[in-house]
Amino acid sequence: MHPIARRKFLKKSAAAAAGVSALSLSGPAMTADTDTPTDMRSFLKSILYTKEEIDLWLAGKAFPFAKYHPEFGWLLNSDRYTDGIDGSECVYTYVGEDGERIMMNYGDKPCRINTYGNSFTQCHQVSDGETWQEVLAAHLQEPVRNFGIGGWSVYQAYLRMLKEEQRTPAEYIIFNIYDDDHRRNLDSWRNIRRRKHPRFIEPTLPYVTVDLQSGQITEHANPCPTRESVYKLCDLEQTYELFKDDFVAKIMIAHLNSKQPNPNQTYKEITELATTHGIDTAIENNATLARVADELHRKAALTASMRIVEKIEQFGRENNKKILFVLSFPAGSVAKTIEEGERWDQPFVDFMKSKNLPMVDLMEAHVREFNRYRLSPKEYLAKYYIGHYNPMGNLFCAFALKDQLTEMLQPKPVPYRN
Repeated sequence: MHPIARRKFLKKSAAAAAGVSALSLSGPAMTADTDTPTDMRSFLKSILYTKEEIDLWLAGKAFPFAKYHPEFGWLLNSDRYTDGIDGSECVYTYVGEDGERIMMNYGDKPCRINTYGNSFTQCHQVSDGETWQEVLAAHLQEPVRNFGIGGWSVYQAYLRMLKEEQRTPAEYIIFNIYDDDHRRNLDSWRNIRRRKHPRFIEPTLPYVTVDLQSGQITEHANPCPTRESVYKLCDLEQTYELFKDDFVAKIMIAHLNSKQPNPNQTYKEITELATTHGIDTAIENNATLARVADELHRKAALTASMRIVEKIEQFGRENNKKILFVLSFPAGSVAKTIEEGERWDQPFVDFMKSKNLPMVDLMEAHVREFNRYRLSPKEYLAKYYIGHYNPMGNLFCAFALKDQLTEMLQPKPVPYRN
């Protein structure tokens, strides 16, 4: 695409950046357009890539947000997008072997803080020097590395941590877990749960499966571990062999069929799936089908994150690293918690507190601050969000975690030594 035409396209699609930014908690990647219940084969047929799409993505000529990676699924491309505050253009620069975001402040000094996570770690929708890592670096007068990748799960971030801590180790780790990251742990192919976006093809990724009866997880590598294997995703039979038993695909099909008049076979399948996971239920109508599918998805997602956090904690103990966990959220989840006083991830928060893990819960931080204002939730959140955090939101994040981080650091950062 010609640079001028591409710039116009990106400007028009700035609002649609939420497709790779403010993802909703759940929902099928397709909508039912017939009265015929969807089965696995027809579902997968509806989301196949074309060979041209794969050709263009692997060649770096389409879906510019990310590039293929055999282990992690994808990494990010350096680029400029018109998706910042007030319609401004943001600069994204990634350096190093696996593309950490460039350090702007104190990058010439030794670094003892590495950060891992998702797009709220990467800091999508702000320029290189406006991230919460750079705010912290400027304040603490020492560098902070940024290994965040938009769209990643807790599991992907954990895998990257294992790799980077061998290559560029740090004594202190900030590990960010975003609202949708719990469900992302279970995604083997993101396109099962999310539609393709002009910037992002929604690739395959490493994932975990959960046995809810035992509470244990099984780790799985990227289903398409070579560039050649990505082409399986444009062939129905090969795709069916890869994903015919996929947990998330079954959940999405259940949601689709809950909108159909007679999805009796799906009642049976989801009942069996629930029973396998220790949930005793009888599905007799579409409302129950949707509710049970949601319950299965939620419990599996949160259980996955709990087990991965235990792995992160174990890694820290065995390697003498101090880890600070940060929970981040989209504006919609914060508004819902403010208005209803409840949150869908409460079991995970309770788990983190029961283990007494160092944690900054940005939901709690936002609710505390909101209660000091006479604003509506919409007015309050507009200060900080444009999909992701705007520069003010990144400032909020940095200073919400600054005290706990400073308390952990030994010796203290230069500004706090006296």
